[in-house]
Amino acid sequence: MDDAAVTEAFEAQRQRLARLAYRMLGSVAEAEDAVQDAWLRWTRVGWEITDPGAWLVRVTTRLCIDRLRAAKAERAAYRGPWLPEPLIEPLAEDPVERAEDISVAFLLALERLSPLERAVFLLHDVFDEDYATVAQTLDRSEPAVRRLASRAREHLRKARPRFAVSQEEASRLATAFMAAAAGGDMAGLSSLLADDAILVSDGGGKRKAALRVMVGPADIVRLLEGLAWRGGGVAALKNLRTTRINGYPGFVVSLGDGPETIAFQPGQDGRIAAIYMVRNPEKLAHVAG
Repeated sequence: MDDAAVTEAFEAQRQRLARLAYRMLGSVAEAEDAVQDAWLRWTRVGWEITDPGAWLVRVTTRLCIDRLRAAKAERAAYRGPWLPEPLIEPLAEDPVERAEDISVAFLLALERLSPLERAVFLLHDVFDEDYATVAQTLDRSEPAVRRLASRAREHLRKARPRFAVSQEEASRLATAFMAAAAGGDMAGLSSLLADDAILVSDGGGKRKAALRVMVGPADIVRLLEGLAWRGGGVAALKNLRTTRINGYPGFVVSLGDGPETIAFQPGQDGRIAAIYMVRNPEKLAHVAG
């Protein structure tokens, strides 16, 4: 291949590589870095590779595994709850990503897996690679890969959504919640939350956020009352941009100290099952306020 063909072959795989890397790492920025590293390696040898797709998936996967292993201590010492970087898609467009594969709940469940289990599960169960190909990608035997996949599925058995909620219903819940918050209607907020609803806020020690997961309507409402929407008051809720965050309707909120994202996971009972608030500025560099 000449230089143009090498570039074209990589660009044909870029979106797939980015989707894989984000699911592996839970970070938009780190995923972009991993894909860029794969590109740099590709420029050195791409002209002699007969199967660009397989080679690039193999290299990107191994780069992500290395990054996950290096980040293990950092994530263990993370201040407060850890959330993945928000993956944002405009509501006006058809979703590029499947909601069940990028939901915050699913990405958090992936965090419980070892890097190898995570890679095997994503490659086989999400990206439809056969076991022989996955084994070659990870330089493992096929029986070993099958065992890793089985362990991963057991860990993730309850993590994927087991019910479908329409985008319209999810949007209605998210909008109703923000309207109740803007009006200071705490009883209204409480009525929108499932009995076992959770609120997870990630400030990473860089901005104010709860240092534990809030559980249940009373706990969540008490937190929201105390936060008073941090300095901006109710007026801050007027600076909203509606969007899709990790497959679900949500909002980018513009505050005096920067943007934050709020994503709403609907439950099967017509109420909100989870609220995920990302405030860590290091995870919001790709988010415009």
